[in-house]
Amino acid sequence: MERDIFLIGAGQTQFGERWDASLRDLMEEAITTALDDAPCTSLDVDIVVVSNMLAERVNAQAHLGALAASLLPHHPPALRVESACASGAVALHTACSLLESGRARTVLVVGVEKMTDAPSDEITAALMGAADAEKDAPTGITFPGLFGLIAERYMYEYGLSRDALSHVSARHHERAVSNPYAQFRKPVTVEQVSTSPLIADPIRLLDCSPISDGAAACLLSTAFESSLKIAASQLTSDTVSLAERTSITSFPATKDAAERAFEEAAIQRSDVSVIELHDCFSIAALLSLEDLGFAEPGCGIELYRNPPTDLQINASGGLKACGHPVGATGIKQLIEVGRQLKQQQEPWGLAHNFGGAGVTCGIHILEHVMK
Repeated sequence: MERDIFLIGAGQTQFGERWDASLRDLMEEAITTALDDAPCTSLDVDIVVVSNMLAERVNAQAHLGALAASLLPHHPPALRVESACASGAVALHTACSLLESGRARTVLVVGVEKMTDAPSDEITAALMGAADAEKDAPTGITFPGLFGLIAERYMYEYGLSRDALSHVSARHHERAVSNPYAQFRKPVTVEQVSTSPLIADPIRLLDCSPISDGAAACLLSTAFESSLKIAASQLTSDTVSLAERTSITSFPATKDAAERAFEEAAIQRSDVSVIELHDCFSIAALLSLEDLGFAEPGCGIELYRNPPTDLQINASGGLKACGHPVGATGIKQLIEVGRQLKQQQEPWGLAHNFGGAGVTCGIHILEHVMK
């Protein structure tokens, strides 16, 4: 980063079935909380960047940038970005680019999704927009099916058992119990995961992140300072269809983004003590840990069977238990990393957000500047 970019304010709504709130309400709640947390006022916001995937189809609402800007008294310039489940990370990367270029000094980033207003089959179909409409969708496959294929192949290559995989969701639910924003604050056992309804063999219901409503907002600034600084912001992409990959048990976009992020931040993996990673399905958590370089291929499960004391993984409960309002997830991850770094008085954390089957990957490394 040529200019120091600070995370100066953050706000998040409760994730879950928010029948009490509209898309606009959720954005306003997160934005108000973020501004209350910041050393600036709403008038200091130069640009608004909104992250969302599904509003046109599910909520009959486009033009979300202007909608979010209308919640501020001076209606600043605004734009909306979309990159499937990676929309939040792309919004953050866009904000960092605007700040580095000098076109803005303070940017409001808000991610929002209102998914429970539509039937689950409609949401499942809408989410397939993140896959290849010509090469994947005509087969009738869904994302649980795609990650079922990934899990089946991973089990074949590395000998992972069904019960072993269940440790991932069980651990994430355990961590969500203490998160007041989480959709599911109830622990589940390994046995409950393994015996939950089959969705797409070997993926079961409790392997899957839920349909969620929610919003998250943060303020990034070069004009105001805080103890949290963006040390790296990297964005990579891969083929949209799994059929064009040489392997489906590793996501090159995550590997590339990680290498670039660690180089930009000038740190080693061993310096990182907090990770929020993208666990849309339990198998994705294992691939992510391995592709990020925190475990050898086939060994990611060991970080769940025997959790390390020096590395905290998905303290929020991850997508699985905290919830996955698609456009808000990447921003929530960064907020959670910052919260954990402050609470634990640790210097380095990483937020990992991908879209599709590891197609677009955004990684942000946060430094907690301790004085």
